[in-house]
Amino acid sequence: MIPEIQHRLRMVAAAFSWAVVVGCQPVEAPEEETEMDDVGDSVIVATSLGQIRGVREAGVLHFRGVRYAEPPVGERRFLAPLASGPWQGTLEATRFPNRCTQPDTALPGAPPGTPTSEDCLFLNIVTPAVTGAGRPVLFWIHGGGFVNGSANEYNGSMLAGQGDVVVVTINYRLGLFGFLGLGSLGEQFAGSASNGIRDQVLALEWVRDNIADYGGDPRNITIFGESAGGHSVHALLATPAADGLYHKAIAHSPGTADQPPTDLLPALLAHLGEGRERVVETLHAMTADELFAVQTALPGVTAGVDGTVVTRATDAAIAERGARGVPLIAGTNRDEGTFFTALFAAFAPEGVAAEQMMAAMNPGLAGAVMAGSDPAPYLAALKARYPDADAKQIQEHIWGAMFLKAAMGSAAQATAAGPGGWLYRFDLPTTVDFLGHDVGATHGAEIPFTFNRFNSDDPGALVFHDPEDPVVRDLSQRWSDTIIAFARTGEPNGAGLPYWPRYDAENRRTLVLDANPRLEADLNREERKLWESVLGDR
Repeated sequence: MIPEIQHRLRMVAAAFSWAVVVGCQPVEAPEEETEMDDVGDSVIVATSLGQIRGVREAGVLHFRGVRYAEPPVGERRFLAPLASGPWQGTLEATRFPNRCTQPDTALPGAPPGTPTSEDCLFLNIVTPAVTGAGRPVLFWIHGGGFVNGSANEYNGSMLAGQGDVVVVTINYRLGLFGFLGLGSLGEQFAGSASNGIRDQVLALEWVRDNIADYGGDPRNITIFGESAGGHSVHALLATPAADGLYHKAIAHSPGTADQPPTDLLPALLAHLGEGRERVVETLHAMTADELFAVQTALPGVTAGVDGTVVTRATDAAIAERGARGVPLIAGTNRDEGTFFTALFAAFAPEGVAAEQMMAAMNPGLAGAVMAGSDPAPYLAALKARYPDADAKQIQEHIWGAMFLKAAMGSAAQATAAGPGGWLYRFDLPTTVDFLGHDVGATHGAEIPFTFNRFNSDDPGALVFHDPEDPVVRDLSQRWSDTIIAFARTGEPNGAGLPYWPRYDAENRRTLVLDANPRLEADLNREERKLWESVLGDR
């Protein structure tokens, strides 16, 4: 039964990548001369790589499905990505690109008709205009548990228009395609456990080299992402190849890169019944669908310290870079775990009680909080602190601690190192239930606020707040303005929220995002003391 439960966990992890459906609100675009031709609602722009056709929607320009890497297929499967070059003729960038290979189901917010494929290394660009002064660039990395999601579910129209910024959303390889470590089988596979991170680095290189053609400033790039995307932000901080490619960072509900990636090769060999000498040949001979079917039978993937791409733990990298590092915002939601327990309750395997499923998962989840140490002492401390809690409630505490520990640690380290770290907690209670559950300020609920979708004509799919609520609209405007201010200057203050001091391990002042945004000291003190009682200073 445990393998089936593990499979369910991986499938539920796909729900990390819910987000914002395409929809725009009219905004004023700057009136200026542009090196482009209008063709109806489409525009043709001359770039250094060739002509490209985008679309003008509600006052901003969209360029969709721009290739940044050659297709990672055939003999290039499991290898580092290879940069793409110029194109011939006019590149049609009016439709959303393939999503990377994943469960072939339409996610809430996914534009219809976007297929999955190994040929998926594309990005989408939204810009107010292609000329004028260089605009700050916001580079979004999607979530999805490293097994699901795409650039296509996130709509940067409001951010681009309200802040005069360029928003880039990217795809990166998922699952075994992006995170299978084959380094022991040959030097050409060194770092393959972090190929998904390599894809992100190459996309950043593409932005550095080309974003000026779309009105962006390559000297002012902010990486931001949620869940697996926040984890990716933390991994990029510890990736030397990414140094200098971004200038600020925002990690929403992140994991952290502090352990080696799971070695999937033994389980893969056992599943395939292959020896080490033939497994690469076998893997290359598989279709993408066949390889994906193998993925569902193996333990899950994540981004870790592989030693070649991600070379050290996130906190060590921040400390090592010191003043050469970047300003960082990190944060979590008050009720992170309710999203997952609601899913588990709804989709437990036939014949398995949700409570049983969650109890089986809890040691593995607790291991992430314990940075690879034995989770038993932490689970015992949780049970002692919450003696009446059932497996569901214990799991919700674990999810919250997992994200909080990562965000709290990186924010404090960024302040200690010099560039500055700021910590937030999103507390605004949901007004829409999820699968019949009141999930509070749950995982991912802040994303439409970050993209200011509640002040658009269409806030999107799977939102947890009433878009007609003036409190919701007000917080959406002020928080997204704060994101834009930080992207512009590296300082989050002055955009309508209370003064937000840097987070440090002494005062622990945290910005609470609620109907009444405010500063509070040492939020989640009990949870923090709980894991510290087991881990000490680790």
